[in-house]
Amino acid sequence: MADKIIIGSDHAAFPLKEELKKFLEEKGFDVIDTGTFSEDSVHYPNIAVKVAQAISSGMFTRGILLCGTGQGMTMVANRFPHVRASLCNDLFSATMARRHNNANILTMGGRMLEISLAQEILEAWLNTPFEGGRHEERIKMFEGPIGSCKI
Repeated sequence: MADKIIIGSDHAAFPLKEELKKFLEEKGFDVIDTGTFSEDSVHYPNIAVKVAQAISSGMFTRGILLCGTGQGMTMVANRFPHVRASLCNDLFSATMARRHNNANILTMGGRMLEISLAQEILEAWLNTPFEGGRHEERIKMFEGPIGSCKI
């Protein structure tokens, strides 16, 4: 059975999304595309909500969101419980987002990256395991009720 992954983008990152879908399918992933399906202008929050809800509900364990810079998608996605979206426009961020933060949504900027670098970032994010340990304790702190973090 192929691993499933959910992906979405706005118009600014549509070309990158299409390339990353092919890249993932070549690696054996079953890619669920939530749109957009052209370079016609759309409101990125509508796409981000679809992917973030799917992760938050447990329907998917990992997702990808793409917009012009990746910032907007990250902001929307992180409003959902159990979502840990991380903006990664470089390899180190992608690796550390998985290793220390157990990021379950990768966000990238379609206007920020060449396709080859975006593929490398995605590959690093997919292949880096979560370390757990002290990092698990920290994640539980922000997954828990408000106020569970000490100030």
